[in-house]
Amino acid sequence: MTNPIAETAKTVVKVPFKADHVGSLLRPESIHQARKDFKEGVISSEQLREIETTEIKRIVDKQIEVGLKAVTDGEFRRTFWHTDFMAGINGFEGYTPDHGYRFKNVETEAYDVRNTGKISFNENHPFIQDFIEFKEIVAGRAIPKLTIPSPNQFFNEGIRDVSIYPDLEDYAKDVIQAYRDAFQTFYALGARYIQIDDVYIAGLSSPDIPFNDGQYNREYLIDLALRVANGVLEGKPEDLTVTTHLCRGNYQSDWAFEGSYALIAPTLFAKERVDGFFLEYDDDRSGSFQPLEHIPAGGPRVVLGVFTSKNGELEDKDVIKTRVAEASKYVPLDQLCISPQCGFASTHHGNKLTEEQQWEKLRYIVEVSEEIFGE
Repeated sequence: MTNPIAETAKTVVKVPFKADHVGSLLRPESIHQARKDFKEGVISSEQLREIETTEIKRIVDKQIEVGLKAVTDGEFRRTFWHTDFMAGINGFEGYTPDHGYRFKNVETEAYDVRNTGKISFNENHPFIQDFIEFKEIVAGRAIPKLTIPSPNQFFNEGIRDVSIYPDLEDYAKDVIQAYRDAFQTFYALGARYIQIDDVYIAGLSSPDIPFNDGQYNREYLIDLALRVANGVLEGKPEDLTVTTHLCRGNYQSDWAFEGSYALIAPTLFAKERVDGFFLEYDDDRSGSFQPLEHIPAGGPRVVLGVFTSKNGELEDKDVIKTRVAEASKYVPLDQLCISPQCGFASTHHGNKLTEEQQWEKLRYIVEVSEEIFGE
């Protein structure tokens, strides 16, 4: 008997799905304990990986059970949503700075990446084996979705070494090529749905963050971000779906900044050649839906993050339906989807809700989606 999802994957899958999710999931206590035991030398790296694999199998089954058509590995093998991937790119290393990022109410655990040499994709990047094993676990029962940080995350302040790359455009050129090579590698392994997560671009639209150091102003950086994103997508296989997730920070249920999408919408919403945008719309920090007017009709799907991953309370169904109807004034309903605004555990710490609440919320999103879209 053929699997309809597996058969669809051979052609063109219409993703993002009407009910989708950003990707990261709460780490169970078994993984927290295993990470602690590994650091203390109690277990080996192989034993740690075995525990992670067992839990990934469980949460893949659970995602399918709640009705999701695209599933992730929950980012269970990562410490942070971005740095694990970034540190694996040739020309970068992870390190511990003096301070973490300052969020609204908390400072994050201190860890970051920095440029140490010329940039290229690492043919032995650890995410390669991770994806091979993840796809085997999914086994055609759903679409295996790969989540990685956006190439624009490499443009955050303090990452580029100006003695190696004095010219920002040269730096951008090598980042683009590294991601093109990454996409081709993952595509060859069977990836057909890749999401690039981007706090940097969301930050370009925030009045909280000043982007004008006398050398690069906000307008130039927005244009550069578009050129980087589209440069990576150039030559992408037609049946590889790539989406962008814009986030304003998600750390232990806290956030980093606020601001609508108005400053970036005329450039990035209108011209970024992705197949979909995952957008935060779970509270007032995101502003109105009006910037969505820049999304081309018949263009990228817009996944409205109108559910929050920051707590376990279920949103009012009528409020969600009203908000989707409001968004449909700017983007046709058949171009809209729904999801949480972000993952449930962008870092290993996780947000402040229980795993049971996480699954209940994802199941609820599928239910509401069926009522709104009929699928």
